[in-house]
Amino acid sequence: MARIVRALPGYGDIQAGFPVIVDERMAIIEPAFAYLHELATVPGRSHAVETIRTYGEHLHDWFDSLEQSQIAWAGVGEREIAAWRNRMLECPSPHTKRPYARSTINDRVRTVCRFYGWAHQRGWIEDLPFHFIDVRVRHQRPSMLAHLDVRPGVVAANVLTVPEAERLPRALRADQLRRLFSALAPPYDLMASWALVTGMRRKELCALELFQVPETAHLDAGEHPLIGIGLSITKGGVPRTVYPPIRLLDATHRYIDEVRGPLIRRLRRADRSWRAPSALFLTSRGAAVSPARFTAAMAAAFKAAGVVGTGHWLRHCFAMTMLAQLQRQARTTPEINPLKVVQVLLGRRPIASTAIYLRCVEMHAAELEESVAWLYGALIGDG
Repeated sequence: MARIVRALPGYGDIQAGFPVIVDERMAIIEPAFAYLHELATVPGRSHAVETIRTYGEHLHDWFDSLEQSQIAWAGVGEREIAAWRNRMLECPSPHTKRPYARSTINDRVRTVCRFYGWAHQRGWIEDLPFHFIDVRVRHQRPSMLAHLDVRPGVVAANVLTVPEAERLPRALRADQLRRLFSALAPPYDLMASWALVTGMRRKELCALELFQVPETAHLDAGEHPLIGIGLSITKGGVPRTVYPPIRLLDATHRYIDEVRGPLIRRLRRADRSWRAPSALFLTSRGAAVSPARFTAAMAAAFKAAGVVGTGHWLRHCFAMTMLAQLQRQARTTPEINPLKVVQVLLGRRPIASTAIYLRCVEMHAAELEESVAWLYGALIGDG
């Protein structure tokens, strides 16, 4: 049985925690190691640690399947990858005990195909075990925003991927937001507020440090409703700036003074050798809130509030409310490109992934009116 072992610190340019896939004899599976190592270290192509971990998990499952079937990795064709894919369609995940989402299956298939594409370029294999076909994509009826829709009419599709219905994000209504926030305890309620009004990802929220919160006592809320904060730990490592409202920063300072500070003093009284992390958001035990912990807290809050969604929906809500707000502003300030602004604020490189929010705004315009009023009235306006 193939397995993953994590690299320890101190081994050259291999990061601590790097996934090393080994076979049943504990021998390193060299092609998988070389592929992941190149993705993690080659300048200009290096991927985030989380991405490498995900690719490693996908390849581990693939090589484990090959080992159990006694199939050589370099001798597979479309039939073998299709059989692996079909197993995921028919059987639940051994980890979650739930059926695999089709998007998850496609992600895994694409990872394996990218690996074989790399192996083909490096001369490890002679032929690719997959091919692409052209697929025509049917779009919805034209709208006044059709000129901003950058989706192509024909796309190249991997024959091994499975059809999946497009799932458009949906903004949370004001009543849903109220119920959700009432089910969150500190610091998760504050973290959710940051996600909602800045569009920050969980990784970025958990990476916020105390020194990054600017002082606001000398600022006038009318003159400085939004304050720019630079982020360096982001998806893909591309620095960007977020703009939390000054009222959110005021609430953050109250958290620092009334929650974080007393927590640190209590823990230091119990253990004089203990030192507080530099992270802004701490758990009740004084550890930095991890992305997994934030995800779990948000899942519990959504369940308690009776609302369907995940913490990432707060980012979707930000994108849609911001786009709706900018579209209003563009009526009197035509030089504004609402979609481009949202793309920059979200820190997304391809504009196509941002354009999906155009259709969301059109479909849920009435709900967004209420969400915009609640969000910006509570945190920016006079209430």
